[in-house]
Amino acid sequence: MFKSIRIKMITIYFLLIFIAMVIVGVFIIQQFESYHLGVERNNIMQVSNSVAATLQNMDWEEQQDEAQETIGLYERVGMEIYIVEKDSNFKIVASTNPAHRNKNATHILEPELILGAFNGEEMEKDMVSSGQQSVRSKNMAFPLYDEASRISGVIYVRRDLGDIYQTLYQSRIILVQSTVVALMVTIVLGYFIAASITGPIRDVTSKASKMASGDFNQVVEVKSNDEIGQLASMFNYLTARLKTSLQEISNEKQKLDAILTYMADGVVATSMEGNLVHINPRALSMLSLDRKQSQQMVFDEIFHASSPALCLKDFQGDPSGWSGSEILAMRDGRKIRASYAPYRNEEEEMEGLIFLLQDITEHEKLETIRKEFVANVSHELKTPLTTIKSYTETMLEGGVDDPEMQQQFLSVIDSEADRMARLVRDLLQLSNMDFQQTKWEQQPIHLSELTQKTLTTMEHTIKSKNQQLVYQPPEEMILTNGDEDAIEQVILNILSNAIKYTPEEGEIRVYLQKENESAALTIQDNGIGIPSQDLPRVFERFYRVDKARSREQGGTGLGLSIAQQIMEAHGGTLHLYSREDKGTRVIMRFPLRGKDVETILETGLETGLETDGKGVILS
Repeated sequence: MFKSIRIKMITIYFLLIFIAMVIVGVFIIQQFESYHLGVERNNIMQVSNSVAATLQNMDWEEQQDEAQETIGLYERVGMEIYIVEKDSNFKIVASTNPAHRNKNATHILEPELILGAFNGEEMEKDMVSSGQQSVRSKNMAFPLYDEASRISGVIYVRRDLGDIYQTLYQSRIILVQSTVVALMVTIVLGYFIAASITGPIRDVTSKASKMASGDFNQVVEVKSNDEIGQLASMFNYLTARLKTSLQEISNEKQKLDAILTYMADGVVATSMEGNLVHINPRALSMLSLDRKQSQQMVFDEIFHASSPALCLKDFQGDPSGWSGSEILAMRDGRKIRASYAPYRNEEEEMEGLIFLLQDITEHEKLETIRKEFVANVSHELKTPLTTIKSYTETMLEGGVDDPEMQQQFLSVIDSEADRMARLVRDLLQLSNMDFQQTKWEQQPIHLSELTQKTLTTMEHTIKSKNQQLVYQPPEEMILTNGDEDAIEQVILNILSNAIKYTPEEGEIRVYLQKENESAALTIQDNGIGIPSQDLPRVFERFYRVDKARSREQGGTGLGLSIAQQIMEAHGGTLHLYSREDKGTRVIMRFPLRGKDVETILETGLETGLETDGKGVILS
């Protein structure tokens, strides 16, 4: 019965009204009682004050009959008034009830109230008399002062509260009757109100059931703007969103198909029976198949010829091997990595395998380059080691007695050892830069001073080949930021290459100038140059245009590679332009360090370089 939301709502309304009426009724009755008791208390105090004022003007202790007549005037106020004398064992001197006159007040009235009043306190107490019918009364006692402000007696007032509590009883009956009527009305109204709520809900439920059956053309009528109306609106929105979502799912499926169609890697999905579930165009191309062929082939026919390890029976017999990869050797020489993993259904059961095919031919080429690099390093170390060993063995066997010849042998050994040291140093530097372990010191660098310092370092080598060096210094101070030793290494490397491959009496020109936000240092020679087919590879490690000639010059084939990485680490660039038999031009560009200083030092270095007014000439 209580499964119906209508019954639940009626029950809730009923309980809410019932609880509210009970709370309100209790509150009202309490307030009525408090109000009437407060009124009676004020009345008692007014009467007592009036009696006290009357008795204060007469000698009531001596004139007790006159006091009784005075108290008798208050019989109509509905209160019992007693005047208790202090010095005669609490005798009642006067009372609105003559029968109690001259009796001991403690036998008739509340002793504690009388004693408290004789102590100067206003006493009050609500009492309920015992008997067949309980009678409620309010009792108050007030001290009575004489003209000397001394307590001469007590005014004791008693008020019967029966009429007040009778009124409260009638009020309770009225409230109970009102509650019953309100609850009946609540049940009737709750029924119709619940119907206005449950009706749309039943409508939504019915149409939701139709949607579950696949009919999405359901619209609920919106009759209000309340929560029920919002529910109907949300249902209609849900219907529209479902249509949109289904369309989006269809679009996503098309996108996925497009991705699988045009992705760079091949994708093949097969069932556990070996039937192809999906194969994208890239996979068809990698496997040299067409669409019709693939539809007629099974798993083993496609992969087993290229890799015997990929056999469906092996997968079925060993579930632990359902994930892994194999290398397929194609007939045209290509190598394809086939990575595979299982796909499952909703019950987590294996349904088949998905293969991702990647053409690793280029990767294999890179691996070959790496191996060549290792071979080059081994060769570069083997040659000087062979020379050192052969010369050393000759000397150890006593084959060289001539001191001059021994000196030549030791000179060759020393030269080859230096060559190996340079090679190891360059390799370590490249390794540190590759793994970003090189710590560059960041400091301001005066490029003009550093360039002049480098030219001075190479002065002896230049003069030994009768070459002419022309240096065009900048017109202003140019600063960059970085590791000065590293930048000097780059300049020395480029300059030494220019000197090496420029014939005797050749010319080398050096320019340093500003270019927008960078500084450009150009080193140009008219040497033998580099063939155009070799230019793209000059920055490769161990690459030499003429290996025999370069080795004779003492080079390791790593200089330009190191220089390029240093420039890139400092935010700069290194560009090389060359023509065979015409010469080479190398441009190093450095980022400027903030604003250049305003004052240019005219005499900052003692370089020993001569000048013709246009540039520094060293010949």
